[in-house]
Amino acid sequence: MNCPKCNTYMEKQIFDNIEIEKCASCNGIWFDFDEKETLKKLKNSESIDTGNAEVGKIYNETGDINCPKCGVKMVKMVDINQHHIWYESCIDCSGSFFDAGEFKDYKEINILDKIKDLLTPERS
Repeated sequence: MNCPKCNTYMEKQIFDNIEIEKCASCNGIWFDFDEKETLKKLKNSESIDTGNAEVGKIYNETGDINCPKCGVKMVKMVDINQHHIWYESCIDCSGSFFDAGEFKDYKEINILDKIKDLLTPERS
């Protein structure tokens, strides 16, 4: 499978028997159905997100992408609890793509996240 953002090969990684795919170049992460929610609950799972958040911000601007599994256009999503986290989701297979640094941020909510939410424009 290739990365939907930079088209580089995505490598399989396993955390606590959950297999995700991670881009070898931009470090974006592909989660199959419900994997992001399961991993969010697991201690130290943020360790899978080794990418540079600044690089992730650059790739975050690329929002019109196709699902790397199904090929259909993915839907632009905003996390309901942290409005500054923008990711893409597939309506067919329910997979999700997070840019580098987004999963670490998704896993933890703190006061800085509330400030980021206030400063983040609405996603278009």
